[in-house]
Amino acid sequence: MLPFFKMNLTQKPAPSEYPPYFETYLKRLPDTDILAFLAEQVETLASLFENMSEAEAEKGYAEGKWSLKELLQHMLDAERIMAYRALCFSRKEEIMLPGFEEDSYASNSDANRRSLTDILAEYRLLRQSTIALFKSFSSEMLMREGKANNAHYNVRAIAWVIAAHENHHLHIIRSRYLLQEV
Repeated sequence: MLPFFKMNLTQKPAPSEYPPYFETYLKRLPDTDILAFLAEQVETLASLFENMSEAEAEKGYAEGKWSLKELLQHMLDAERIMAYRALCFSRKEEIMLPGFEEDSYASNSDANRRSLTDILAEYRLLRQSTIALFKSFSSEMLMREGKANNAHYNVRAIAWVIAAHENHHLHIIRSRYLLQEV
């Protein structure tokens, strides 16, 4: 039998463990060890940008849509915010944490001035940090709960939300930016 903490990170969270708006994203994830899946996503994402030019990464798929660099920065911002929420909830934070306005964050990120190499390097470091954070939590910490942006989460569900959010954007990158069959 797996240790309790391991089961918590290999079984999808129940809908009562996260906000309803993540339901569609989470349904698309496989039943897996979520930390291993988070590690695999790094290589999946990096492979999409292997041969991409800076100019290609600075374009949106349509007028008014984020560039790929802005989308990557959005993914970094969202992961940082979610990891912070997990940290706060694991430490029994009692206040409700704020939400964030993703369009405002993206437009103020200045992502297109950065090199794609730099953004991807930051992404790799952030993901290593996120995985280390979740590995540091005890089984009790993983089940602790908190509120952010008027919604209820537990710590372990946030690991799944991070993976599901990235999975959602990987699908968008493939289908809308790279025009690949998905």
